[in-house]
Amino acid sequence: MHIFRIGLVSRLAVLLIIPFAGTLVGQLTVTGLRSTATLSATGAWTITAQGWNFGGTVGSAIYASTINSGTDNLGRYQELAFGYAVGSSSRSASIRVYPARAVALFSLTYNGYSANVAPFPVLTTYPKLLHATFSGEFAQPDFINLAADSPAVYYDASANAYVLSAASDFMTSATVWNGDGSMGTGISSRIGWIPAGTTHQTVLAYGAGINATLSKWGLALTDLSGKKRPANNADALLRSISYWTDNGATYYYNPGGPSYTGTLQTMKGEFDKKGIRLGSMQLDSWWYPKGPTDIWSDHEGIWTYTASTDLFPTGLADFQAKLGTPLIAHSRWIDANSPYRTQYLMSGDVSIDPQFWEDIGAYLQASGVTVYEQDWLGNKAKTLYNLTDPYAYLGNMAASMARHGITIQYCTPTPGHYLQSTKYDNLTTIRVSNDRFQEDRWTYFFYSGRLASALGVWPFTDVFMSGETNNLIAATISAGPVGVGDPMGALSQQNLLQAARPDGVIVKPDVAAAPLDSVFINDAQGVDVPMVVTAYTDFGAGLKANYIFAYPRGANKTITIQPGSYGIIGQSYLYDYLNGTGHFLDAHASYKLDLTSGPGYFILMPAGKTGIAFMGDKGHFATLGKARIAAFADTGKVDVTVSFTSGEKARTLFGFSPGPVTATAVAGSATPAVWDPATQMFSMTVTQATSGTTAGTARVRLIQSFGPGATATSSNGDCRYRCSGSNPVPGPVRDR
Repeated sequence: MHIFRIGLVSRLAVLLIIPFAGTLVGQLTVTGLRSTATLSATGAWTITAQGWNFGGTVGSAIYASTINSGTDNLGRYQELAFGYAVGSSSRSASIRVYPARAVALFSLTYNGYSANVAPFPVLTTYPKLLHATFSGEFAQPDFINLAADSPAVYYDASANAYVLSAASDFMTSATVWNGDGSMGTGISSRIGWIPAGTTHQTVLAYGAGINATLSKWGLALTDLSGKKRPANNADALLRSISYWTDNGATYYYNPGGPSYTGTLQTMKGEFDKKGIRLGSMQLDSWWYPKGPTDIWSDHEGIWTYTASTDLFPTGLADFQAKLGTPLIAHSRWIDANSPYRTQYLMSGDVSIDPQFWEDIGAYLQASGVTVYEQDWLGNKAKTLYNLTDPYAYLGNMAASMARHGITIQYCTPTPGHYLQSTKYDNLTTIRVSNDRFQEDRWTYFFYSGRLASALGVWPFTDVFMSGETNNLIAATISAGPVGVGDPMGALSQQNLLQAARPDGVIVKPDVAAAPLDSVFINDAQGVDVPMVVTAYTDFGAGLKANYIFAYPRGANKTITIQPGSYGIIGQSYLYDYLNGTGHFLDAHASYKLDLTSGPGYFILMPAGKTGIAFMGDKGHFATLGKARIAAFADTGKVDVTVSFTSGEKARTLFGFSPGPVTATAVAGSATPAVWDPATQMFSMTVTQATSGTTAGTARVRLIQSFGPGATATSSNGDCRYRCSGSNPVPGPVRDR
């Protein structure tokens, strides 16, 4: 049974209990971060948070009310706890607020077997603002309708926001907007009766900034469950370039030659010839027999989840050993005629039997599989709808895969699956786009990807071809997997090496790209604006590289970059990656860009204390991704550490400076920095150290080479600067 009790959340003893048994006179009040919660004897409750009012009533007088203080997974809290009755059904409820978190947590416990009526909370008062929800397969964004299994994201034109969602029972919860204007959350009305002892929870997060509030909300859910959020290189799929054979890839149900194994080994060899190590290879549903015919080419459910002997005559483990690359194994639902139907406990078209999942996990581990991809989750690969089976299915899957060192990707997920991902440490990625990534998927991908990243799971674009530069940029700045499906002979070495190092490691941002708050606001109002998404690499001390991908979606083809909206308060440099040009922006400046010719990709970097805007590695989309730029500081001099892979010879670093730059190699070597007075851009080549503690890296120190008495040489060899005081003055250098 899927039961979440208050006792499990409260890790420490209650510190303070103030009982109010019997009739409550007046009201009880507790305070949190920019919030106040109150409870009256009539059962009416209110929360005032960030100047907004939320409220409702449980519909009857309360009893045994207390103010509690304690600590749970979200930190210190104050709590209004009380009992009440719905008919003959006794219930216990609470509202917690937190002095250090902008969240409130509602809990409802059914003390006896109860009809599923009168959920808590029901909000009769709440700010009815612009909104976004997510619905259906892949959780596509909706700014008009209100999806029941989605978080409700509300915000005003100034991007102040709140998010209301289930905090438990994610696969069987619902938010309902009633005809009287009230909004209720709880266990779905599809569940008729609730077992005694069941506790359902709801979370309300609030704050300034839509994306910031989504982050607070998602972090509250993963903290509540105790999930350890995976790093963006947590498994082979996230860490390195992958090759895919799913729908939209070249070799989807297409052996491409005399044998599937020969074709895939040829593709692995092509990566090797291009000087790019392949990190993992996905085998889609063709790899196992399916349907009543028990053959690999059928498109129905699983017959047996073992490699087809027609395709892998020596077994999957032997193929993987010869390939030398970890595998990603796709899975469907179980066919109606499968022998599994009598061997294991089933629910709907999937198994909830722990032994089934243990057998599957052991087979995959022995076969060199490191990522398990469960597909069709929003369609056929699901259980009967009740309070136990969905959690047994997903929970046993996750537990078995974890025991066997396998991470999980969800595919064709509904919003409930996104939320349920907060329960499993080894659920690292989620497909947020329909089959075959392309331009008409971009907007849905970035919005659904934001839902995923808020909840601590990395979004996946799905497959595309390596020569598709814009798709590759979108995938790279998503900070999730980068998977291609080219035919033999077509891999784009040039493109792939902009996304990854030669060892296959993806050079990516710290966070997944997300639509700007302003795009959320305009899309909810039906205003035609280009999509603008941003991700970043953050080195602290104000040194944050912003990666900006923008494209028109209608007649409006212009955007304005305002550094202040990216947290930059001083000078900055805006680099147009696709055109190799840039623009210096003074404090409080802005810059208008025309997207008439198509999508644009830009890097916005603040100038540091030196006045230099260091842009990173010129050969990567994420120019300051930490897989390449391991360390970066500007304390009056710029210090940069560059990571190399085995066999790499040199990398080109670049940036903006108002005057010439001097580069000194601290580890490895560096050519003199060449500065172009026309563009005020500089570049240099660095080479790794080959011995000692710094082997495999280069460390470079940069300073401006103009100052009192300094001279410098420009890119054409002419003396172009002399100095007066601390400011460079154009002109030839003369003896004084």
